[in-house]
Amino acid sequence: MRVLVVEDEKKLGELLARGLREEGYAADLADRGEEALWMAKAVDYDAIVLDVMLPGVDGFEVCRKLRAGSVWTPVLMLTARDAVDDRVVGLDAGADDYLVKPFSFEELLARLRALVRRAPVERPAVVEVGDLRLDPAEHRAWRGDTELDLSAKEFALLELFMRRPGMTLSRSQLLDGAWDMAFESRSNVVDVYVRYLREKVDRPFGRDSIETVRGVGYRLKAGE
Repeated sequence: MRVLVVEDEKKLGELLARGLREEGYAADLADRGEEALWMAKAVDYDAIVLDVMLPGVDGFEVCRKLRAGSVWTPVLMLTARDAVDDRVVGLDAGADDYLVKPFSFEELLARLRALVRRAPVERPAVVEVGDLRLDPAEHRAWRGDTELDLSAKEFALLELFMRRPGMTLSRSQLLDGAWDMAFESRSNVVDVYVRYLREKVDRPFGRDSIETVRGVGYRLKAGE
């Protein structure tokens, strides 16, 4: 999943983004409301973690402008203010959930998973395609009864494929979904990681489930 973190407190923002990346998310970071509005309209994020107290355009107004612009990405608002009125304002501005600082990173992850499951695209808690099974919450994947030993990036790439079985994904779509804006794109990085994934998901089991679509990208066979 790709997440936008909007937090003007530099240390906290970097900590959240790093933690999300370690969990296999692609995480971009913005520290101003104006920047967040531009990024959220330019990139198809799975979720936005939005701090209320931002310089310039605050989190409430960012949320209102996103919804007014037909950006329906799930928004989890962060605030140090625990007043009911503040939560009501945030939810009425279009936020989907609210988390009060200080908070547990594990709770933030759980709330993000819950939000994206409620998004328009179906996102079951455990994804299954044939005998492949992936549990985002536990960060575990299996082929049949055999658990797969995947790196965070390999896991993110497999999740992209498994959530879109039978769909051809371009290299650009795979980069957008599994790598963040801070990543300096190399022309062959997707091909390299697809090869890594095949060596763990397909080859040991005598399968060929991740197909190359020449001139376009890759797809996971829908019947796998």
